[in-house]
Amino acid sequence: MIETAGTKVTFAERLKAHVAIARLDHSIKNLFVLPGVIVPLSVDPGLINARLVAKLAWALVSITLVACSNYVINEVLDAPYDRLHPTKRQRPAALGLVSVPLAYVQWIAMAVAGVAIGWTISRPFAVTALALWVMGCVYNIKPLRTKDVPYLDVLTESVNNPLRMLLGWYAVAAFLVPPLSLLMSYWMIGCYFMALKRFSELREIGDRGVAGAYRASFKRYTPESLLVSVVFYASTAMLFFGAFVIRYRIELLLGFPLVALVMAIYFKLAFEHHSAVQNPEKLYRERGLMLWFTVTVVVMVMLLFVRLPWLENLFMPTIPVVQPTGGNVSSVTFPLATVRLK
Repeated sequence: MIETAGTKVTFAERLKAHVAIARLDHSIKNLFVLPGVIVPLSVDPGLINARLVAKLAWALVSITLVACSNYVINEVLDAPYDRLHPTKRQRPAALGLVSVPLAYVQWIAMAVAGVAIGWTISRPFAVTALALWVMGCVYNIKPLRTKDVPYLDVLTESVNNPLRMLLGWYAVAAFLVPPLSLLMSYWMIGCYFMALKRFSELREIGDRGVAGAYRASFKRYTPESLLVSVVFYASTAMLFFGAFVIRYRIELLLGFPLVALVMAIYFKLAFEHHSAVQNPEKLYRERGLMLWFTVTVVVMVMLLFVRLPWLENLFMPTIPVVQPTGGNVSSVTFPLATVRLK
């Protein structure tokens, strides 16, 4: 028996608690890596080989270790606040089942192992894995602890989205530069999901005083301000997504209605009591969302690997575009011709 803060804990309970705080069930979030894998493969299908499978397997191990390291420090530092939450009070650290010194060792060991494995994949992958871990520190550890700052909490937590995409990308093709427009869109869509999570949490708790004691950012958030931010994030995400589509893969326009539908279903879920939006790792239970999400993924992947010239012709520019070419000469580009002007 081990005694902690007046509570006796068996070795088995302690071991189970330390496994639990790594939150392996949250590994479903590794799905955010997939676009980073699929997009470069659509550019060069020749990258698909047996060696790639092994690299992706090790990449998954690396990403999981770094993410679990971030969950460990989150669990330990949030324990005093989690005790004020109606459901998170049952977390192992909040119940006093975790050895804090051992948890710190666990936090560092998982991070070192994850980055070390990442180094065997590629240098850009390892650097990105380290960045993912650093962002976990920025989000959780004082004096920064951005999770306590309204809006900054959403922005810094959601930056994990493009970082995960980069990890998938660098596991497949470290020599290719990922489009900034795609990364920005992925970041903003992450902000959309996170802001709705905050909205659902605040709405669920109800009491602003209790909510503010649990999470400092809730002292300044209101349901209305969160919904306004959700509109901003959704609009910005689609702006950058449109920029990526028009520049690189215009065929993806056909999948946009499905993307909008999934976002609308997710938005609706945020208003439900005990919404799964508060715990994204449980979203698989939402059959309607999972059905349309699966359809969307399948369609978007298919569109990445096909070419539809008629779609490019359909969206061909219809007004002239003036572009300087040096000196006093400019070129005016029309849909079917280029006219030189002096």
